[in-house]
Amino acid sequence: MKKGRGYVYQLEYHLIWCVKYRHQVLKGEIADGLKDILKDIAAQNGLEILALEVMPDHVHLLLSATPQQAIPDFVKALKGASARRMFSAYPQLKQKLWGGNLWNPTYCVLTVSENTRAQIQNYIESQHDKE
Repeated sequence: MKKGRGYVYQLEYHLIWCVKYRHQVLKGEIADGLKDILKDIAAQNGLEILALEVMPDHVHLLLSATPQQAIPDFVKALKGASARRMFSAYPQLKQKLWGGNLWNPTYCVLTVSENTRAQIQNYIESQHDKE
């Protein structure tokens, strides 16, 4: 449990989103760069990344947020800022992803309880084992 001013909380989310058209462009140096970018954006927005895995065509995040952080707001921050920074750092992405969109506009967010956190964290961390 974490403490705020006058309240305690534990808010954790499993967040998943996909590359536009499910193109498998998140590999090697690009995947590593995206991890660094997402960690930086999360820190700037007061989010704590508990687990992170970048697959060739999608991203898995397990993160902790405060009660003041609305889900659509932090998803927009993570997806929007990461897309801008990825296109700047890796201009070759624009060849595969025309129209200026790195991410599919949709996402999946699931709440995590203390009973399911270890399972979800293990699931995220074992994604590359399943390839």
